[in-house]
Amino acid sequence: MKKILILEDEDNIRSFLVINLNRAGYETIEASTGEEALQKLKENLDIKVAILDIMLPDMDGFEVCRNIRASNNKMGIMMLTARTQEMDKVTGFMTGADDYVTKPFSPAELTARIDALYRRVGGEDVESLEIRQEPFLLNTRTRTLEKNGTPVKLTQVEYAIVQYFMENPGKALSREEIWQAVWADHSVGDMKIVDVNIRRLRVKIEDDSTKPSYITTIWGFGYRWSV
Repeated sequence: MKKILILEDEDNIRSFLVINLNRAGYETIEASTGEEALQKLKENLDIKVAILDIMLPDMDGFEVCRNIRASNNKMGIMMLTARTQEMDKVTGFMTGADDYVTKPFSPAELTARIDALYRRVGGEDVESLEIRQEPFLLNTRTRTLEKNGTPVKLTQVEYAIVQYFMENPGKALSREEIWQAVWADHSVGDMKIVDVNIRRLRVKIEDDSTKPSYITTIWGFGYRWSV
């Protein structure tokens, strides 16, 4: 059974999420506070995806996300928010979230986004494959990246971006192409999500993130993986 954590303090919204995700084949673990969510994660180590509401009675969803990322870079994290301010989206991604959904949302949209995120975190078996492009080594079975033999801690979205780049070395990739490949969505999304994740990724893999040499910018278009 595919297990997923739902952190939402409003009972009616949490019930709505549980019903629809159960119908989609997920086993749901519920929490109404940040502390409860972190405890449930300790008790259920096989949870692969967490849905985190931002506005909570104790610690907010951003803090819960930071706590998860401090010990787990493999889990998929989706932020759930009623607010549409740009800063909330940026803050969520900078704290380690993989995706977000803004209330109100449709059950179909939510399920599709969760399905895509679950696939990215290794919820389905994949054939072992290594891609070596010095100084990087990517393993698609363990979903890990090494630079000069040293592991690089990546979120699942960051990993998916690196894999897409390494499968298309030297190719100019538009923001729209990256969005569709990583978020498994053939509609045009918020391109700032791509830019925020690229910026965060550069901090982790570049020798100097202010002067990137691996992920180079093609102004007005997108990015190129240069190795």
